[in-house]
Parts: sequence; C-alpha cells; structure tokens
Amino acid sequence: MRAAVYEGERTIRLEDVPDPRIEEPTDAVVRIEQAAVCGSDLWTYRGMGAGPGTRIGHEFVGTVEETGPKVTSVRPGDWVIVPFRYSCGQCRFCRRGLQSSCVRGGFWGRECADAGQGQKARVPFADGTLVRALPDGSRPEESLVPSLLMLSDVFPTGYHAALRAGIKPGDTVVVVGDGAVGVNAVLASRLLGAGRVINAGSSHGDRNALARRFGADEIVTERGEDAVRAVEELTCGRMADAVLECVGTPASFATALRLAAPGATVSYVGLPHGVDVPMAPLFSRNVTITGGICPARAYIPRLLPLVLDGIAKPGDALTGRYSFGDLPRAYEDMDARRTLKALVDVDPRA
Repeated sequence: MRAAVYEGERTIRLEDVPDPRIEEPTDAVVRIEQAAVCGSDLWTYRGMGAGPGTRIGHEFVGTVEETGPKVTSVRPGDWVIVPFRYSCGQCRFCRRGLQSSCVRGGFWGRECADAGQGQKARVPFADGTLVRALPDGSRPEESLVPSLLMLSDVFPTGYHAALRAGIKPGDTVVVVGDGAVGVNAVLASRLLGAGRVINAGSSHGDRNALARRFGADEIVTERGEDAVRAVEELTCGRMADAVLECVGTPASFATALRLAAPGATVSYVGLPHGVDVPMAPLFSRNVTITGGICPARAYIPRLLPLVLDGIAKPGDALTGRYSFGDLPRAYEDMDARRTLKALVDVDPRA
C-alpha cells in the first residue's frame, strides 16, 4: 500500500509500505478514506520531533476492513472515527477518561508502525480506540464527513482547552491562536456558555472571518504586548476569566499569561516548544495553569451528537481539500499559511 513518510525537513513522500495485518486478537484494520494534516504535523515537517523514515498523520476516518477475534464493538464494514492516540480502554487512566495517558496506548507513526496518512492502518485495541459514527456502523452522509473527521483530534482538543479552563456562563474568554485548534476552542467556549469570546493573534482576514463564524465576538489582530493592551481596552481593564492557549510557542504562552485576570485559568493545548513559565507572577495573581494533551477518545461520544445534529460544524475549518497524490502540496500550503487545515481524500487505488 501507499503511505505518507517524513523523509527530512519539509519533505513528505508517498511511499510503498507493507500492508497492515491483524497481529493481536484485539486489533482491527481500517481502510482510511479521509485524513487531515494537523498543525502538530507541521512541527515534524519543519524538522522537529521525528527522524527520516517516520510514518506521519494522526487524524483519520474510514471503514473497518478486518477485526481480530476478541474485538466486539466494531465489525467489518463499520465506518469509524479514529482518535489521534490509540488506547486500551481498560487501564486505570482509560477508566478515568484520560486515554491520552493510557499505559498501553500510543501515538500514530511514532509509537505504532502505522499512521493516519496512508491507505490503511492497523488499530491496536480496537474496542478501546474506535468509535462508530452511527449506531449501525453505516457511512454518514457526505456533508458530515469533514466535521466527523475533526472529531479525531482538533474539535476535542479545542473542547479540552475550554473544559479544563472551567468556563462558566457569562465568562470572558480569550483564545490565543488562529489555527484549527484555536477556532475550535472558540466554538467550544460558546458551547460551554461563555458570555464573550475574543480571538487574539491573527492578522489573516480569512481566519478572522472563520473565528467569527465559530462564535468570536471580537478579533484582536495584534500580538504580544500590543495584544495585551488591546484586550485591556476591550474589557475595560478586567481582562479574561479564562485564556485558552492554542499555539505552544514561548511568545504565545507569555501573551496568554498576561491576558489572565487575577483568579483566572490559563488552559494550554498548543504543543509547547521551548516554553518557560515564570511562577512568581502567577502566584501573586492566583492564576491557575491547566490543560495538556487531549483525551479525544473520552470526548468523541459527547461531541458526536452535536455534529450529527448540525449544532457544531468543526469541519468548516478544513479550508483546503486535496487528493492523496497531492498530500505533499497540502503540507506546503499549510506551512505557507495558504490553507488553514487540509482534508485529504485517500484513494485506495493510488
């Protein structure tokens, strides 16, 4: 079969790799139909976090092709959502709804031979990982597929940021970041009852328009201290009850901390790179830091009805659609910020 392989800085190639097969009785093999390129994939693409020869991609949906003899929750022919980490469903962390810390789980392409940007994948612990989109396992209508794909990672991650922040009805929330996670954090803040949502850090008109569509009341195009002053002016000095940090750079994290009012919570879901947090100012202002890697498997059943009922449309953040053969161009476009997030149609015959 064919799959995307990272071969060095800014180099993604489709290469021939072995077909996956059932190796454990709890495995399933999924034929991938749609995949997405994640902002965290770009860290790898830019030369950080993985060596050449690494399979890549962790957001995907498709049809179960084969199951091991101990798999009971899905069957061949079921159309499923695949969370960005696989998990056993049985360990103490999975039972607590923290599947991202599963003692036997892992991340596609780094802790598992297969990854999400390929024609098929072996899914360990199928019962603890896979989620049928519809109760009977049938394929949902095509218009829902982009939003269902976003349930594999980005929508739950934005929701995780908002939930961990403890947003209460009427709260003022500032979301730092204009990527797919950022706009989904805006959406999640609205779903949790935020009274006012400000999206900070973007000067891109198309991203600002999307943030407004997802529920942002105001857009702050400035960054750093200029962003802090802008939010201070918008809130008449009250600042934010909750700040959702969705980027992960030292600059974005420093801005997020400055936007927090005394007693506020800063919830971070941006993969941190080189972030160093000064504790003394947080101590004096009683600011809480929370967040971390999202347990998507725990949130998918909660968020799935919102997508199926049309209440939430996170798939609108997929602003570019690409054929499987054009996957390298999808990375180029996201890296150059020509596309917010790429949807890839995976051709089983490619």
